[in-house]
Amino acid sequence: MVSLIEQNQLDSFIEKNPSWIIDNKMIKKEFKFDNFIDAFGFMSKVALLSEKMDHHPDWQNTYNKVRISLTTHDKGGITSNDIKLAESIDKSINT
Repeated sequence: MVSLIEQNQLDSFIEKNPSWIIDNKMIKKEFKFDNFIDAFGFMSKVALLSEKMDHHPDWQNTYNKVRISLTTHDKGGITSNDIKLAESIDKSINT
């Protein structure tokens, strides 16, 4: 069963991953690419990761930027699923 993470776990994640921010019970990050095709390719990778995890981001794409917000809606905040997906997203950028 997934539950909200403790503040110290969230602080540890942010310390290790300072490009993510906490905002309104979500973790958020903006990714910037050279062009729309690269941004769309990234979104395709994230879509596959998300589907495998059965945990899907709230996101927005404007040309070369992708903004991702992660929260677990049915829990009302940030869970370990959000942290795992964020870490997987960051790893996908480097592959």
